[in-house]
Amino acid sequence: MARIRELGCKVGVSINPATPLSVIEEILPELDLVLVMSVNPGFGGQKFISTTVSKVERLNEIRKLGELSFLIEVDGGVSARNAGDLVQAGCDVLVAGTAVFGAKDRAQAIQELKRC
Repeated sequence: MARIRELGCKVGVSINPATPLSVIEEILPELDLVLVMSVNPGFGGQKFISTTVSKVERLNEIRKLGELSFLIEVDGGVSARNAGDLVQAGCDVLVAGTAVFGAKDRAQAIQELKRC
């Protein structure tokens, strides 16, 4: 990770839905970003895995208790239906592909996400 920083880059890690947070807890102090996948990687349009919200809540708790500063990002199935819950749980960055690019009115879809 030191080499990544030497090159002027940020350090991040991505975890799949089935990956427990215990796998990355040891390196959290060294990270700038944790990407929590809320679908199994592979293709767009999958259904959001609802247990992601509790995973984000736990990750946010760890961040607060450890006085850490990494961002929490969620990707997969993010929509206006779950964006508010994710932000309330502690998510800093939302990736909304199908919710925006699959919408008839993309500008409206973006505004709806922002309102959440």
